[in-house]
Amino acid sequence: MANNKSYPDVVFIGQPNCGKSTLFNAVAGLKAVTSNFPGTTVKHTHSKVNVEGRILNIIDLPGLYSLNPSDEAEKVALSHLFVEKPDLIINVLDASILGRSLEMTLELIELEYPMIVALNMTDLAEKKGINIDAEKMEKILKVPVISTIASHGRGLKELMKAAIKSLDEKRSPVTQEWSRDVEEAVLDVEKSIPEDFYIVANKRFTAIKAIEIEKRFFMRMLAEISIPFRNAVQRARDKLEERHNAPAYEVIEAERHHLALKIFEITSKVTRGKSIGWQERVDDVIMHPFLGYVILLGVFIGFFFIIIRVAGPLEELLLGPLSSIREYLSATLGTGILFYLVDGLFQGVGGGIAIVLPYFIPLLFLMSLLEDLGYLARVGFLMDVFMHKMGLHGKSVSPFILGFGCNVPAILSTRILESRRDKIMTSLLIPFIPCSARTTIILALVAFYLGPFWALGFYLFNMLLVGLLGKILSLFFKTHSPGLILEIPSLKIPSLMNIWRKIYFQLKSFVQFAWPILIAGSIVLGLMQFFHLDASLNIVLAPLVEGALGLPRDLGVTLIFGFLRKELSLIMMLQALGTDYQSLMTIISRQQLIVFTVFISFFIPCLSTVAMLWKELGRKWAFISMGLNTSVAILLSLLVRLVI
Repeated sequence: MANNKSYPDVVFIGQPNCGKSTLFNAVAGLKAVTSNFPGTTVKHTHSKVNVEGRILNIIDLPGLYSLNPSDEAEKVALSHLFVEKPDLIINVLDASILGRSLEMTLELIELEYPMIVALNMTDLAEKKGINIDAEKMEKILKVPVISTIASHGRGLKELMKAAIKSLDEKRSPVTQEWSRDVEEAVLDVEKSIPEDFYIVANKRFTAIKAIEIEKRFFMRMLAEISIPFRNAVQRARDKLEERHNAPAYEVIEAERHHLALKIFEITSKVTRGKSIGWQERVDDVIMHPFLGYVILLGVFIGFFFIIIRVAGPLEELLLGPLSSIREYLSATLGTGILFYLVDGLFQGVGGGIAIVLPYFIPLLFLMSLLEDLGYLARVGFLMDVFMHKMGLHGKSVSPFILGFGCNVPAILSTRILESRRDKIMTSLLIPFIPCSARTTIILALVAFYLGPFWALGFYLFNMLLVGLLGKILSLFFKTHSPGLILEIPSLKIPSLMNIWRKIYFQLKSFVQFAWPILIAGSIVLGLMQFFHLDASLNIVLAPLVEGALGLPRDLGVTLIFGFLRKELSLIMMLQALGTDYQSLMTIISRQQLIVFTVFISFFIPCLSTVAMLWKELGRKWAFISMGLNTSVAILLSLLVRLVI
């Protein structure tokens, strides 16, 4: 397994919700965003760490249940394992569900790569009354087994020391023996592998996968391979299916399942009978068929009011000094080009500080808090019934929830969806989910000027709109979505450090990417105003802005810039109208404020979202998404004019 890489590759791999990304973060520092929702880690993350003077390239792979590729997220992980061949595997297990977790461990051992088992969440296992003998497990698996509690940083030093030792020794694990008839079938196929066939890891693993993977995929793969090998695989399949009266892949899975439970029974002791714990009691309430939705609505309303209570006063506190500074600049610099340049810069910087950040930071904190707590996964479970009515299932809940933070990673996370139909439908609906940028606009305009209940009503209408659009879109697809069982993780006490990491990354992204766009856009608009170029653009857009939407003509230019970043429309709205935040309602009416918010919220997705749609679905669907959003934005804006 020698390679020419500068540093050895160490991959972290495990099933969803095993704490893998949390463990990776604890080792790597502020390098990856973790989540308590299945399927969040869709794209692997790299980081170089120094362990006792040795530099290791550690890689956080997507969570997966087996080494059989079933979706695009798993293929990302498998490309690292099969093609790039890491120098060391760190298999992270959830100790509280050890029997099930060990099944993939046994599959990884079949690769015969140097490997370590990180027995994570041992505190949760102990709370369930499960005591695991790590030393006994190490003797059975023939690989180092290190107990860790990633959320508290325990066992990290021992884990990385074991990693260095394993890299130096380069000792391959020993595969576990299966039933005699299964071993004979695998050996028969192994002997028949032709010399020119691509070997994945080793001949035994290749033979197992040839028997195990889907038959249609296998026959397509072996279309040009020697007939003796195909016959050997088919003979092994037939033999196992006849003897066990089950498909060959189920026979292989049953072998791993049996071994995993056997190892669990040997290495673990349950010190007390199963009793109803506090988590089960809490889940009985928050996931109740009726009370669960009442609590969800309460959390949703509380979410809004907390943000408004924190952000509103802070915004007013910041706006006063900023308005005074702007008046001073106007009096000092006059009306020349220098004023428009400085004023544009000031509007971009000041708008980000006083208007965006007061809402953005509390929003990030509460989203991260609910995510770490495990409540967002339960929201997904509660909303699954509505997903069915939309023609979608299970995993689509995860991208939707991610969309409340940012639509870009939400669209990226649709890679976890096995069905192309589900991926297209979910990706088309995600731009209608109010991301943090649009939530900032809703809160900073509707909630600030019209009151929190208007903003809440806007949000609820937004959710109903997504449901209606999903129902309509499902009519254009002939196929149906495959069913899915959604796994619910344990409730956890949120880690303030983990929450801070998430806020830090989102703020870093805003400062590095979004804020420069806000500033640059404001400066460009200032120059356009000085040279009167904005007036020409506003004349072109007047039929839409002034005629159809009933908005001041000067807001036309803000719609163009809103394509770059949604918050930019909010900042430039004040700049285009030549007013400040406190005097806005003296220039536009309540109806115009709502129409502007509706149009900006549903208008063409931001540039980065369109780029991600183009990359994931292709040019055709990116343009369809843009057309769908624009059509809905115009239609809803016209309806608002009629109703309000």
